[in-house]
Amino acid sequence: MNAEKISAEFFTCFNKRDLERLRALLDENAHLYFPKTQPLLSPNRILKFLHVLFHRYPELCFTVHRTIVQGNRAAVHWTNRGKNRRGEPYENEGMSLLEFAEGKISLISDFFKDTGKF
Repeated sequence: MNAEKISAEFFTCFNKRDLERLRALLDENAHLYFPKTQPLLSPNRILKFLHVLFHRYPELCFTVHRTIVQGNRAAVHWTNRGKNRRGEPYENEGMSLLEFAEGKISLISDFFKDTGKF
């Protein structure tokens, strides 16, 4: 699978909350850098973080607007929309930088406009 397809699959799995398939997309040494958190330096820590995020935002859906691929990296521009667990609406816009090693995601670094909610 190429970088653009892996990136699209990542966001599809995120929207479906398919942690098992997300795990399969991650390299065994994958890292996640997310605003206002310590680096998450393993697939297990990344998946735990996503589990907590899904609990805090029971409704959260990403729309990918464009993906730019250069070598083993992809920059994905997205918007998201949903509701937190209190039913309050949430929306944001940002970019995710993904790096790949041997057909799997080795790094995710997120940048987004509104970090006040986290």
